[in-house]
Amino acid sequence: MATTVYAAGTSTTMAAAAVMLPRVTTTARCSALPNLPVRSFSTSIKQVSVSKRSSLFQIKASEDASSAPDASELFNDLKEKWDAVENKSTVIIYGGGGIVAIWLSSILIGAINSVPLLPKILELVGLGYTGWFVYRYLLFKSSRKELATDIESIKKKIAGTE
Repeated sequence: MATTVYAAGTSTTMAAAAVMLPRVTTTARCSALPNLPVRSFSTSIKQVSVSKRSSLFQIKASEDASSAPDASELFNDLKEKWDAVENKSTVIIYGGGGIVAIWLSSILIGAINSVPLLPKILELVGLGYTGWFVYRYLLFKSSRKELATDIESIKKKIAGTE
């Protein structure tokens, strides 16, 4: 009662080829469910031509020694940059603070996700705000200009030139 299933495979020239896979049958059944009739499935094999568009995206691998970074060279560059830093304790404190902030935010997000319906409500609030922002600032030319001037004024405030 062994049947075969036909599957289509493609080669690098995009020509289709058929592969015969034997169906594995078992003689002992440990299930109380009724036996279902065996169906054989076949797939149609089609000849696929390579279009001009897909030929534009062909990637060729090349062996270039200059593109592969050397581990010792990488460590030497990092060591030079670390030696050039004047205030190392500040960098370590900021880096540690950043890691702690990411850890705490992941805990907070996990707690919010565990509350029923709260993630969906927050998603709706975000979608509503996005819709308002698009309507307020992005739909009309005058409002886009207003947004650009607001962004420029914020940049000047941050840079301290205003």
